[in-house]
Amino acid sequence: MATPGPTVTAPPHRALWPVPDGWAVEILDQTRLPHERVVRRLETVDDVAEAIRTMRVRGAPLIGIAAAYGLALALRRDPRDPALDAAVTLLAATRPTAVNLRHALEDVQAHVRPLPAAARAAAAVARAEALLADDLAINYAIGEHGVSLLRDVAARVARPVNVLTHCNAGWLATAGWGTALAPVYRAHADGVPLHVWVDETRPRMQGALTAWELAQDGVPHTVVADNAGGHLMQRGLVDLVLVGTDRTTAAGDVCNKVGTYLKALSARDTGVPFYAAVPGPSIDWRLREAASIPIEERDVAELVDVTGRAADGRIERVRVLPAGTSAANYAFDVTPARLVTGIITERGVCAASPEGLAGLYPERAA
Repeated sequence: MATPGPTVTAPPHRALWPVPDGWAVEILDQTRLPHERVVRRLETVDDVAEAIRTMRVRGAPLIGIAAAYGLALALRRDPRDPALDAAVTLLAATRPTAVNLRHALEDVQAHVRPLPAAARAAAAVARAEALLADDLAINYAIGEHGVSLLRDVAARVARPVNVLTHCNAGWLATAGWGTALAPVYRAHADGVPLHVWVDETRPRMQGALTAWELAQDGVPHTVVADNAGGHLMQRGLVDLVLVGTDRTTAAGDVCNKVGTYLKALSARDTGVPFYAAVPGPSIDWRLREAASIPIEERDVAELVDVTGRAADGRIERVRVLPAGTSAANYAFDVTPARLVTGIITERGVCAASPEGLAGLYPERAA
């Protein structure tokens, strides 16, 4: 839970929201962005599981929140233990890397398991709402702590601050505000001149989501090929790399969208600070060995085919690889703590180390 601080105002944008009667959740279907803005209604736990698995809803924090509402929807229809267990099993299997998913499922289970069946659905909805509110507060606080890094750079250079980011860690991936983008939005709102280099982030092209997000608020940005990051750093065109995380170990190793490790290596070689925005629920306190993080391998069709808007306005999917070509689609990689300049959390900025994280979360480290 976020450390108490300034009152968190409602975010200007959201990617998930429950309907008033509690019998459904609505999401922005992120598989249709950036070309179409489509709202999708999820009414069952199967709907939620499908949305998470296919990345209609994505981003570690938002996956956890969606799963919590998915349990609530399951219990609205059948509040007995077998239905609860089946729903947990179904949702837990959707995305193995993002630890927020496990945390959310364990949280809701712990609250509803001791209750009589008749009280479980309402309790699950209440916990899902609390997790959503917690995520908003956490992300707002990350923005509060992270903006100082951008202000420090702005005070030293006579031009806009250049930030490079990888994947999408904005409000589309969270309850609101975002993680890695929260300091960017805060700095932009405060008048700090800045510019964001946006990696494509193949093969899911989450860079297009980041570009779409930044455009909503008028944040200057430029999309670049994934492999351009090292070149930009060599030329002195990046002041700071800022990424999110799907799971961070208790030792400070950061698991994020595949390609993040290569950015960290380039940053180390060129002396560019590399920061990860890490919400407390994304820290896996059970893990100290990065090799133990499960790395999701997704359908190779994401590499074989691409989707885009044709000249006549139609959304089309086309094949880009030769027929019969084999492919492997690893969705994440791990950046060792030694390559991470610092971790931005809702409780402050710390070193990427067991001692750094324990200093901010003594109750969890114990």
